[in-house]
Amino acid sequence: MQITLLQGLLLAIAAIIQGVDFWLEGLYIFRPIIVATVAGIILGDVQTGLVVGGVTELAFAGLTPAGGTQPPNPILAGVMGVVLAHTTGAEPTAAMALALPFSLLMQYVILFFYSAFAFFMRQIDKASHEGDTKKVARIHYEITGIVAVTYGVVVFLTAYLAQTPMKQFVASLPEWLTHGFEVIGGILPAIGFAMLLNTMLKMEFMPFLLIGFILATFLNFSNLLPVAVVGFALALFTYTIDQKIRKNKPTINLNTNSNPEEEDFSNGI
Repeated sequence: MQITLLQGLLLAIAAIIQGVDFWLEGLYIFRPIIVATVAGIILGDVQTGLVVGGVTELAFAGLTPAGGTQPPNPILAGVMGVVLAHTTGAEPTAAMALALPFSLLMQYVILFFYSAFAFFMRQIDKASHEGDTKKVARIHYEITGIVAVTYGVVVFLTAYLAQTPMKQFVASLPEWLTHGFEVIGGILPAIGFAMLLNTMLKMEFMPFLLIGFILATFLNFSNLLPVAVVGFALALFTYTIDQKIRKNKPTINLNTNSNPEEEDFSNGI
């Protein structure tokens, strides 16, 4: 299916908003499940957006920015996965694998920005010493604006202007290679979960993992919504227990003065 100019512009606008959120890590609407769903809504193919978003989110579950390091970009992975699945008719898993080069491209663009924006640090330091808060704020707005425009331009170029070459490229791929992309797309979610479990798999979390495994594997559900509801209930139960423990935890009195009538200087006053 063909992407119209209006749809290309809407995808670019959505990428600008999501790119700013990824830069600031504020609302977490840059996650692939959100990005792909929004792209599916714009393209009028919500089901494809949800499926591609779900597969991509699983693959990116263990990939999070840490300091100056950047994982493959989740926004380009979500958008281009839906675009490729929508325009070429590729399977969601294959489309997700085919979208990885675009994700890696944006990853290197962001890494370049990290280095290039060091140019502004001297100006920010100077403005800070002078107490010029307006200049500091203006520089931050300019930097964020550059990032936002870059997201919009890259998504518009790849999703709209390059859609015909992409369709021709995917159509020219042999069947065995296309099937290989489908297999890779099916393996990546397992790798994403393995990376996530490498950090989160602790003894206190094992009961929840086992409960989810039993529910998802041995009980016959038409979808995973019941498993998600059980998971939410367990998370809410754990959160409630933790809050009660914190509330009832006795506070430690640092005042060692045995005479209650004397002043308490434990807080430094």
